[in-house]
Amino acid sequence: MQSLVQKLLLQCEPEKSHDFTINWLNKTQHTPLKWMYSTNTISKPVTVAGITFANPVGLAAGLDKNGDCIDAFANMGFGFVEIGTVTPKPQPGNPKPRLFRLPEKQAIINRMGFNNKGVDHLVEQVKQAKFKGPIGINIGKNKDTEEAKALDDYLICLNKVYPYASYITINISSPNTPGLRNLQYGDALDALLSGLKSAQEKLTQTHSKYVPLFIKIAPDLSDEEITSIAASLLKTKMDGVIATNTTLSRESVVGLEHADEMGGLSGAVLTDMSLNVTKKLAQALDRAIPIIGVGGIDSPESAQARLNAGASLVQVYSSFIYQGPDLVKRIVKAL
Repeated sequence: MQSLVQKLLLQCEPEKSHDFTINWLNKTQHTPLKWMYSTNTISKPVTVAGITFANPVGLAAGLDKNGDCIDAFANMGFGFVEIGTVTPKPQPGNPKPRLFRLPEKQAIINRMGFNNKGVDHLVEQVKQAKFKGPIGINIGKNKDTEEAKALDDYLICLNKVYPYASYITINISSPNTPGLRNLQYGDALDALLSGLKSAQEKLTQTHSKYVPLFIKIAPDLSDEEITSIAASLLKTKMDGVIATNTTLSRESVVGLEHADEMGGLSGAVLTDMSLNVTKKLAQALDRAIPIIGVGGIDSPESAQARLNAGASLVQVYSSFIYQGPDLVKRIVKAL
């Protein structure tokens, strides 16, 4: 049944398929129809950043931007679910079409632009979720917020999601929000992380709860940039890093339909690039803080390679679109 539904959805326009799936999962996740996509979560517990995960395979941010389907994805066997990216105010994102499949490479290009219903809506969804496992919440800035005032947006989201998150991801690496990736470098990064760390310390006291902060970085980084980012993460005592977001490179998809579309490229074509960043990041950090590996993880072998490279957990997204929930089970069983 899963295979048939998946094939039909892959024949439809990508964003329509996505919206249909999210709406259907939202409506069925608390009904008997959830049997169609549910599986028993395989217990292979691992503790990272003080959080115990039922297994090391999670859903990456971007698929459930508003937290509408937390329980549905949890029922598919994920050890943890990351929702978002969410911004302080609702925003429509970039003009359509903005999502493109490259099936020859099991890849996706998106320029969604942080389309979401706003942080208040997401918080309500988390409060209603029945899932008892870890929920990561991925936060970003609104498109119309000036780069110099980005910290203000992150702090609004941080304050609102803090009581409900297992960990919080600071997204500074999406290529689809103007100026966002500039926050990954030098003084701008130090200022952002210092401001977030200070807020985290106050929120820990307020809520009597410590929520780790993870920073999500791009794959399009030089060795020097990776070293510099690692130094900033250590200096500001961040709790972890997620490597990586989508790439702007098109070297692996030259000549394919949609290859020249603007946006971030994800999927199997990202495997080597993200693996390389994970290796170099692990070396630069000397494993002082954990890494969540994401990007091109499309098999048990690629997941194990990411763990071997220094990641403590892995996430899937694009490969999950092409292969369905069975991918999660296969990876967890093999690790």
